[in-house]
Amino acid sequence: MSLFMRAYITFSILITLLFLGISCSNNKTERIPIESFFSTPEKTSFKISPDGNYIAYIGLDNHCKNIFLLNLNNQDSSKQLTYQNDMNVNSFVWGDNEEIIFSIEQTSNDSLRLYAVNIYTDALQPLIKPMKAKFRWVQPARLYDNGIIVAINDRDSSTFDLHKLFIDGRRSEMILQNSGNINSWYLSQDGQVRLVMANDSVEESMMYRADNEQPFHQVLKNDFSSTIIPMGFVKNSTTNIYALSNIGRDKLSLVEYDLEQKKEVYEVFNNKEVDLDWGGYSSYTNEMLYASYTLSKKKRFFFNDKIAGIFKKISEKAKGSEFDIIDSDSSFNKIIIRTYTDTNPGAIYYFDCQDNELHKLTDNNPNLKDRELSQTESVKYQARDGKIITGFITYPLHEDRKNLPVVVMPHDGPNQREVWGFDHEAQFLANRGYVVFQMNYRGSVGFGKEFWSAGFKEWGGKIQDDITDGVKWLIREGIADKDRIAIVGKGFGGYSALHAACFNSDMYACAVSYSGYTNLFTYFRDIPPYVKPYLQKYYQIIGNPIRESSMFKQISPVFHSNRVKIPVLIAQGGKDRLSSVTDANQFVQKLKNNNIPVQYILKEEEGRTFKKDENVIQYYQELEKFLDKYIGK
Repeated sequence: MSLFMRAYITFSILITLLFLGISCSNNKTERIPIESFFSTPEKTSFKISPDGNYIAYIGLDNHCKNIFLLNLNNQDSSKQLTYQNDMNVNSFVWGDNEEIIFSIEQTSNDSLRLYAVNIYTDALQPLIKPMKAKFRWVQPARLYDNGIIVAINDRDSSTFDLHKLFIDGRRSEMILQNSGNINSWYLSQDGQVRLVMANDSVEESMMYRADNEQPFHQVLKNDFSSTIIPMGFVKNSTTNIYALSNIGRDKLSLVEYDLEQKKEVYEVFNNKEVDLDWGGYSSYTNEMLYASYTLSKKKRFFFNDKIAGIFKKISEKAKGSEFDIIDSDSSFNKIIIRTYTDTNPGAIYYFDCQDNELHKLTDNNPNLKDRELSQTESVKYQARDGKIITGFITYPLHEDRKNLPVVVMPHDGPNQREVWGFDHEAQFLANRGYVVFQMNYRGSVGFGKEFWSAGFKEWGGKIQDDITDGVKWLIREGIADKDRIAIVGKGFGGYSALHAACFNSDMYACAVSYSGYTNLFTYFRDIPPYVKPYLQKYYQIIGNPIRESSMFKQISPVFHSNRVKIPVLIAQGGKDRLSSVTDANQFVQKLKNNNIPVQYILKEEEGRTFKKDENVIQYYQELEKFLDKYIGK
């Protein structure tokens, strides 16, 4: 071989190695700062005035949440509307085109305070004296004869009565005292309370009256596994409603129901695979604009060609992003939307039918804008009894999809559901190099009442089997490194992590519980007063701690700490009313006594979900170090 040829080959090899080196360095995933995933949005709760001229939202001023106002016709006259300097605006509604009704609080256990503010004069009107109580908006939440109707539990902490609060200085009135088990109220277009739902925890009742002067009479009654969810009255009717119902069927379908005749008129729309979602009803026009349902992604069926055309234009402008409707004006000419994909947290916009353009209001998370993030893919697997379980996998970037460390993340609830979209926690973990596995175990909602009820009294049973079977599927598929699997969850997901640590230590390398239930006896004992009307229902779904005490002891992690063989991280809020600090302390101490590596993050001032930014960031910092130590590379 000539000297020239040897030099040429050597040069070619060097160039190839240099190119490969550059390619490898480019493919290395950059660790995005934790703060970028979990920073608190500066602007939230965007709502548009009925006439479409203004958008109000909650923003920060001197570290306190206040209401700000955007004038869509004259941006220069936009302004801050409230000036709380030691309280936070918690929620608000548009009473009409001029008045905004809002609540303020310092902490979740603070006294109830409700105010009205005029957007033109900035005049502030207290609607009640501060009181130790909780409240709920009653829909449609707007002013009727200068008064707004809300539900307050000041008379009895376990029940809510209806009060009318006036913005013109008149004293508030109790307009409907709760008989003891009414849990929701529905107003017709004229502001009369014609429809209520009652629940004695075992049976659900729908009750109707012709007007406010008449007594309520029962329209129907069914057990808690079947339900009807009113959406609103039919246009030009005070007797017929649109509702989601699974009475006589497995899936929630859209129906029209006649309250006087006490019967379903007809089924408007259904989907054979999943329940229909809430939404698509206009309380301004009393019409169904569309029905929606979620398979792997959200789908809609339109009842109105104009609305279908508007959604088509929005979809074109969103350029491939999914979007949800947040609010609209009374004529559906200006619509506030939230865009997102699985890899992009998206933004909040309003769409104007006059110019057919999307106008950005804020990015959902500007820190993650233009970052390269991981795609989320839908999966299915078969549980040991043949039931099909759906879920999602988020893979880390630039990794061969084989033999990877996995974080198993069961959702809270269990009566919740995983859906496709942007998940900050899953993206954070995938960015750290982990496969994230989320599943809809039996007992999850959205798949019909048979699938939901299949989870009854299966805490510690078939629900946990569904999670285990999913992990075994990941191992069989070659996705998971069987020696580097962690289970991480919050609430029921945290309970699932602790249960796995007790009864399935051979499958997992470590477990993380955030506000997880350690003792189901105290879960029932410490239940808040306003939840007690549902107690019998919980007995049916979870079990009765008195009659089924042996089962409760068998499935409560606190009684099985001696079986834990893997490291555990526990995060707990001192004011969590559903997960006892005493039980968490006891569980941690038992693990320490058994020489099991355990890390305990206790924030005395926090509740079930950490609110303070510094506490949220600390939790994820500790989670990152914990996972790096036990399943990291």
